[in-house]
Amino acid sequence: MTLRLKQISGTWFFFLLMVMVYLLLFFINYNLCISSLIFFRQILIKIIPIFFLVWFLMVIVNYFITPQFILSHIGKKGIKKWFFAAIGGILSTGPVYIWYPLLSDLKKKGLDYGFIACFLYNRAIKLSLLPVAIYYFGWKYIMILTIVMIAASIGQGAIINRLIKEKL
Repeated sequence: MTLRLKQISGTWFFFLLMVMVYLLLFFINYNLCISSLIFFRQILIKIIPIFFLVWFLMVIVNYFITPQFILSHIGKKGIKKWFFAAIGGILSTGPVYIWYPLLSDLKKKGLDYGFIACFLYNRAIKLSLLPVAIYYFGWKYIMILTIVMIAASIGQGAIINRLIKEKL
């Protein structure tokens, strides 16, 4: 029995636990269970279109903007370089420590610390979390927040470049 429990992933274990809680709630307080399920359905109906929009955008972005595309454009001069550092940070996935070796290699090839900071700053913007954020805070707020975060990352990157060049 314990061997089988170890084979169940944490995600499925949590799902089964929630099903059991709802079944228990169904027998203890039927009205509360039904109102909870109705609330869940209402949230799901509001979020599903946003999920499809984000999924569509992620498919388009993953098809057209590859890591090689971003790396080739980071070598450019001017605002384009900052833009691609920000976009690269937004599109990056996985734990941050996996990106450190790549960023270290780019640093050895001449990438400034400011662009690395811009990339890392923009990792806080996650496309997969946008539907929930939009549901809770609205389109306007999330759009403004995203634009401000991108602008702040570019500003902070420029400040870091200036400070580090003055120290060297």
